[in-house]
Amino acid sequence: MSGCIVGWAHSKFGKHEGRDVESLIVEVAQAALADAGVAAADIDTVYLGTMNGGFVRQEFPASLVFQADPALRFKPATRVEDACATGSAAIHQGLNAIGAGRARLALVVGVEKMTEISGAQVGDILLGASYRKEEDAIEGGFAGIFGKIAQSYFQRYGDQSDALARIAAKNHKNGAANPLAQMQKDLGYEFCRTVSDKNPIVAGPLKRTDCSLVSDGAAAVVLADTATALSLKKAVIFRAAEQVNDFLPMSRRDVVAFEGPELAWKRALAAARLGLDDLDLVETHDCFTIAELIEYEAMGLTAKGEGARAILEGWTEKAGKLPVNPSGGLKSKGHPIGATGVSMHVLAAMQVTGNAGGIQVPDAALAGVFNMGGAAVANFVSILEPLRA
Repeated sequence: MSGCIVGWAHSKFGKHEGRDVESLIVEVAQAALADAGVAAADIDTVYLGTMNGGFVRQEFPASLVFQADPALRFKPATRVEDACATGSAAIHQGLNAIGAGRARLALVVGVEKMTEISGAQVGDILLGASYRKEEDAIEGGFAGIFGKIAQSYFQRYGDQSDALARIAAKNHKNGAANPLAQMQKDLGYEFCRTVSDKNPIVAGPLKRTDCSLVSDGAAAVVLADTATALSLKKAVIFRAAEQVNDFLPMSRRDVVAFEGPELAWKRALAAARLGLDDLDLVETHDCFTIAELIEYEAMGLTAKGEGARAILEGWTEKAGKLPVNPSGGLKSKGHPIGATGVSMHVLAAMQVTGNAGGIQVPDAALAGVFNMGGAAVANFVSILEPLRA
């Protein structure tokens, strides 16, 4: 790929009372430009990723990025949306503009503010990322969707509750060391495994600790072509950036096979001329613990139906052979929809440049990112490494 990440910024994820989408956008846009050492006047195009759909009343948000610096005025600015993969979709638009020679520098911002409305309203908006004609009546919103996926997986391969609890515990342990995370608390396996008043069943076999958080937050990256990136103080190049979309209705797919994610991973690894074993870490889309479990299989870490082995044998722990979600993942870090994909790329870039602080994987040089929209519908895989060794 010809595109590089040359600067980044990331707000803390959580509940930001008294702040609006505009203030979150401005915070990370200004910080990303400063981090890259790039003037706003030199940006050629802007992409703003947000799902919204009713989380906030402010629609048509792309030009709000201009509030970060008046020198952005009159630049092309476009909103991008692809459900929970919105952030990665926005990054791809920036890469496409650079690859086509239409831009030398692109500013990409991902943002969401989800906490201004009730939990029931959030659930209904998220259900819009399903096929409402057939799936609208599923109880529990999107948790209900993944609850059904978990039930189907359990029916085919056996009860995996132990593995799901281990995934939740791993990600909360990792997130406890991430100052950007919404929930910085090591909950432990026993709490995650046990149904209780504080950890009730939410949908199907999924407990509260199996579900990602309702979050506010933003992240931003500055993208550059390779020639420009070489003149800047830091650069992380895309060895691969692949997008694979599948049918929206679950009825048209084997919902536990995650065929779209599997194909995206295969294409990305082939494009990068790498094997999964070459990667030092992966940030993957654990909107629900069952998703991370099946994603182990989709990325090729285990055979179908054997994803539990990866977590139960410690492969995906921070000190394991392939650390998965050293940031804490969506499960602990939070999941402000439009910001998530950008956040994953920021954290992966921090890892491969040795700037990840307390969540740093030692000597990380190659990172994979998997960001998913809907139930394995919009699937994005990136492979990142430093441009300069």
